[in-house]
Amino acid sequence: MELKWGKRGVRWAAAAVAVVALAGCAAEKGDSGRSGGAAHGSGVPEVDEDKDLPELPLDRYEFSARDYEREQQAADRLAQRCMKSHGFPDFPRQWREHDVGMSNRLSAVLISTTLYGSLDLDEARHLGYGLDQGALKKYEKKHERKGRLVTPDEYKALRGEDAGRDVPEGGCAQAGTERVRADVKDEARLTRYIAGRRAALDKAVAKDPRMRRSLDEWADCVVDKGFKRYASPEAAFRDKAWGRGNEGDTKHTRRERDTAVADVECKREHNTAGVWWSVAAEHQRRDIARHRSAYEAVRADLERVRATVRGVLEGGARTG
Repeated sequence: MELKWGKRGVRWAAAAVAVVALAGCAAEKGDSGRSGGAAHGSGVPEVDEDKDLPELPLDRYEFSARDYEREQQAADRLAQRCMKSHGFPDFPRQWREHDVGMSNRLSAVLISTTLYGSLDLDEARHLGYGLDQGALKKYEKKHERKGRLVTPDEYKALRGEDAGRDVPEGGCAQAGTERVRADVKDEARLTRYIAGRRAALDKAVAKDPRMRRSLDEWADCVVDKGFKRYASPEAAFRDKAWGRGNEGDTKHTRRERDTAVADVECKREHNTAGVWWSVAAEHQRRDIARHRSAYEAVRADLERVRATVRGVLEGGARTG
């Protein structure tokens, strides 16, 4: 995983980072059949597109995109209450601190790949291993802060820069964010534990003999189609030959695009992503069983945050 930053600064919650999903929805199924995929009922799902991938066990111990969105809404609601209580009775529920397109413009691009890479055949045909700039712009537009532009005085109180007002340290915005997670028992565990376990398990999955056999089948297939041999689809994505620049995009050359197409076609023929899911799910279930108390502690903190968010948002709705 690599993180590329634009020139402008960003002040956004983690959920509002622009994520370029490089394992998107693939085009319609081919009719070639699979030589390496397992049959239905074997515990290995047949995966041609992202939508075919079932939820993984670890997913239940992490916030969803919707959770992050609601958490931000609750933090904003609490910040609004704080502002009103400190002399800003007209402070809006939604606000922005800069003109749209200025310094708060979303400019972080997170390029994330999995061991099995992308499943999007149409994207492979048109972009190779590059970025869909149109989709990125739509994401940025969707997640730009909306609402009234704050005044200079409001900004100072919001950010804790107004010495003349008795606002909380760090300002009302920080106070709102902290209040949403005030009941969390272990913030570091909540934010880091699952990510750490997932990273360790991903390494174990990559070394699993079943996964190695599946990747060898995939690699043989790519070679048979006339392309370079790679250790994995992730390695194909990261090939320096594609000339990926600082902003994360590639040159979209014919060779790159043809390689990406062969990559996806071979994953479909050999059910590479389905094998990956089954091996990953097995490793994750075993890890959860071995570290049950830690995982349940994380789940309990997730529920504490969700309960606070529900109280803020539903209480706010009742009171107008």
